[in-house]
Amino acid sequence: MKKIIFCVLLALALFLSLASCNKSGDAVNSGDVDLDTECKTLVVYFTAAENSGVDAVSSASVVTVDGEAKGVSQAVAEMTAGETGADLFSIRTSTVYPANMGELIDYADKEQDDDVRPELTSSIDNLDDYATVFVGFPIWWYDLPQVMYSFFDEYDFSGKTIIPFTVHNGSRLSGTPAKIAELEPDATVIADGFTVSMQNAAKAGEDVAEWLHGLGF
Repeated sequence: MKKIIFCVLLALALFLSLASCNKSGDAVNSGDVDLDTECKTLVVYFTAAENSGVDAVSSASVVTVDGEAKGVSQAVAEMTAGETGADLFSIRTSTVYPANMGELIDYADKEQDDDVRPELTSSIDNLDDYATVFVGFPIWWYDLPQVMYSFFDEYDFSGKTIIPFTVHNGSRLSGTPAKIAELEPDATVIADGFTVSMQNAAKAGEDVAEWLHGLGF
């Protein structure tokens, strides 16, 4: 009898585990999807504050969360990881971005005009371990930062689910899920990514949680 009860409980636990890995959302390149994915999840983010050569508190691209200065994308990435139990990865580059906002805007504009591919200095050694990857970044001139093109050139996300989130000054997602789908045609890119203004990012925790709940996390 005890053995039967144990087997029933084990089967129930397995069912609940599989159910918790079920994610859903509208995909850019696959229509409506309802995905059974492995539970291992990664949150990748880029923020200029961690690539400016100065303390984050001195950078223009920061918010204060619980008394601590963080890059804006970093803050949202940490909220996402906290809600999902995901691992975190920060995109680092040899490019030193200006800490001053006006100078950063001009620098980003020139990077785009010159189609620069900044060198990556951090690497994901175990990408194969992850079925779902959140990717966060600021919107620069209505597009991905150029370092994100370097990132998608570097890694093959075939068979994985990519879920974008952005921080912005008015341009929201700015078509970036579709752009990522072009760069990673063999991945499933979720269209309803999260987006928040830089001014509201520090207090976005509840909105992040609601968005993730809608995706099935």
